[in-house]
Amino acid sequence: MKRILGALAAAAAVLVPGAPAFAQGKPLTDVTLAVDFIILGRHAAWYVAQEKGYYRQEGINTKVIASRGTGQVLSMLEGNVAQFGLPDIPGLVLGRAKGSNVRVVAVLYQKSPISIFSLSPGANVTRPEDLVGLEIGTGPETFMLEVIQGFMKQKGLDPKTLKSNNISPAARIPMLVSRKVPAIHLFNLSEPGLRAAVKDAQLKMFVLADNGLELYSLGIGVTDEFLQKNPELVRGFLRASFRGWQDALRNPEEAAGIQHRTVPTLDKAIVVEELKILRNLVITPEVQANGFGTFTEAKMKASLDFMVNNVGTGGDPVPRVQDLYAAGYLPKDSIKP
Repeated sequence: MKRILGALAAAAAVLVPGAPAFAQGKPLTDVTLAVDFIILGRHAAWYVAQEKGYYRQEGINTKVIASRGTGQVLSMLEGNVAQFGLPDIPGLVLGRAKGSNVRVVAVLYQKSPISIFSLSPGANVTRPEDLVGLEIGTGPETFMLEVIQGFMKQKGLDPKTLKSNNISPAARIPMLVSRKVPAIHLFNLSEPGLRAAVKDAQLKMFVLADNGLELYSLGIGVTDEFLQKNPELVRGFLRASFRGWQDALRNPEEAAGIQHRTVPTLDKAIVVEELKILRNLVITPEVQANGFGTFTEAKMKASLDFMVNNVGTGGDPVPRVQDLYAAGYLPKDSIKP
């Protein structure tokens, strides 16, 4: 009986999410990942990596928590509320200029997902010129408004004409749908959920990256101090995470089912749609060749230059491109789509 109970306890430790688990007889290292927003279908890969045991195989147990944008992600990392986070590269530029000690060790979104949603009839934003004089729902937790203004400057449009309306992230979609604000900014990944919410108009999505904006977007960030103290933990976290990303993008239906078990409020069909949109942001020829997380100094510098030349950094000195990233932590055997 003791042998049977021992075997059952060991099986439970391996198979039940959240149960005490051990890797090669050692307790797992607990880490927290602060994602970029409220928990949505775009975050399914992290749950896949956890449920399939990829983190466990690296000696890690990962907890996923929500945030309200890059500003809060940076604060969570700097306050050790989270050890890993998902900052947006343009926001990271502004953060480093103001003294942040966070840098990315991998880039997930190779293209910017920043989009402006409006309705027709309504503001009907379909071209850069429609941004002039537009009132847009935004908030202090995000740097997206500054990027949109920088995009306008790049296009020869006056960014000062863009009017902002401070709305909490959770209220932006209801405010747009009820026509209390003519436009909002969100990532293009929000399109499936928004489309389902709009009943009496046509949803319009204006994606800046489809109109000339070339920026890295979401990356995996850590503080300088954490990176120096835990280089192998960071490498293990990336290996496990990218295995989850590989599985989630290859089989969105399976990933949606896995995430739904932990976050049952999410609609599995919308999770699948989000993951299909995510493929276009994450999988590029560079990622096909070099694996998930890849980035180059040249494109990182282009992202920095866009911010310096079109947005400003709001701090002094201006960050160097080397301040934004740390190379050498991606898996030696690259994990490809």
